[in-house]
Amino acid sequence: MSNVFREFVQKVGSGNHTSENLTRAQAATATKMMLLGEATPAQIGAFLIAHRIKRPTGEELAGMLDAYDELGPKLQPIVSGRPAIAFGIPYDGRTRTAPISPVTALLLAAVGQPVVMHGGDRLTTKYGLPLIDIWQGLGVDWTVLPLAKTQQVFEQTGIGFIYLPQHFPLATSIWEYRDQLGKRPPLATMELIWCPYAGDAHVIAGFVHPPTEGMFQIALGLRGVTKFTFVKGLEGSCDLPRDRTAIISFSPSIASQEVERLHLVPRDYGFTTKNVPLGTTEELVADMQKVLAGEPGELMQTALWNGGFYLWRSGICPDMPEGLAKAEELLTNGAVAAKLQELSQVLNSLEI
Repeated sequence: MSNVFREFVQKVGSGNHTSENLTRAQAATATKMMLLGEATPAQIGAFLIAHRIKRPTGEELAGMLDAYDELGPKLQPIVSGRPAIAFGIPYDGRTRTAPISPVTALLLAAVGQPVVMHGGDRLTTKYGLPLIDIWQGLGVDWTVLPLAKTQQVFEQTGIGFIYLPQHFPLATSIWEYRDQLGKRPPLATMELIWCPYAGDAHVIAGFVHPPTEGMFQIALGLRGVTKFTFVKGLEGSCDLPRDRTAIISFSPSIASQEVERLHLVPRDYGFTTKNVPLGTTEELVADMQKVLAGEPGELMQTALWNGGFYLWRSGICPDMPEGLAKAEELLTNGAVAAKLQELSQVLNSLEI
């Protein structure tokens, strides 16, 4: 038993009136002790559920990120005129709506915008469709690559994927606790703004509950992150919804100290207010292949809506209308499909 960690449990688990928030340094130490197994299983389980009930602070999330930066993997900087986009998408996947982020990543990489993604296999609490399964369906198996090979793929194609069971097994050691507790601990919130890239980055994270947005802002501010975008997306992802107004916040511009807020209404840009439901993985992959072939359809509309926004937000296009037009051009002229083919060929050419 760790007496130090017991004090952390006592701080966060003392109830509504007497519990205390951890400092950034304490949160970092607690996270490292869990990842390294220095706390006992009983202490880890107690801490995770108590911290969820208390709710994390932005300062605590910053400390958790400090620990991940110290112990976790990073893709090294590549030559690019743009900050790499790091997409923060819930590791427990999707269960209701069709994801589009792999297509978005391919589209951005096709015009020279580097993209970093991260995640694992099916994970509690939703056990939804994870990104890794979609990529495998598209012919890209990130699970077989050690970090050095992933770096090679990233350098050659502009897309990298940190697969935690392979690249960060210390973090996956906590996943069993999440399964047994049946609730997402604050670590799952922190993962959304974790950036496993050592170079200049633009952190893009999805969220569900409005208080999370404020915690994100505080955590990234404490860590000196100046480029971020938060999206109240589908099932907590970075995918913009079509059935409601997309609520988005941006990091402040140089001229302003205030976080910028944007409300995007799909019908204002000619999109129907309808999300694509999630069927089987095979059905989703088949629909994505149709999108990559430039065929019209509901998932194509989702791809355009998201592609247009991220082309604009990344600075490739000056406004949303031009972003939408550029997204349509890239999807219909075969550029995005060619990027997928390139990615698959580079990965398959590596000696594992």
